[in-house]
Amino acid sequence: MTESGNQFAGTSERSTKHSPRVDDELEHEVQGLLKGERQTRAEEWREVEPSAEGDPDVDADPSGTLVGGTPVGMDADAVEARAELARWLDRADFPSAGAALVEAALDHRAPDAIVAELRRLPEGETYDRIGDVVRALGYPTEA
Repeated sequence: MTESGNQFAGTSERSTKHSPRVDDELEHEVQGLLKGERQTRAEEWREVEPSAEGDPDVDADPSGTLVGGTPVGMDADAVEARAELARWLDRADFPSAGAALVEAALDHRAPDAIVAELRRLPEGETYDRIGDVVRALGYPTEA
């Protein structure tokens, strides 16, 4: 087989699950979604209801506070720092020493700021969970 146009050898432009007629029907059904600038649902009750006048704007971080508040004994910066550290470390990375956590963060392609933060961990200690790491870095934790 040879390649032609934008096709790879052995592949087809059409689906192999449907006949060409069914593919054309399915393509026609989604044209309204692709080209229209309005809702295309037949049932009005499925459409997203717009905000009413006078309702407050929906915001995940209203007036600079976290939704749901912060745990007792922590501030918003500590919550964000713990969440960012946890984002780049898996449960499988624990228990580990500080150097192993730095390597794990590098393996997960963590940003330089996270790697630098993990390099501040004291030598010779083993950390069982992210809370232990956060405490060792000097951030406040929940009471």
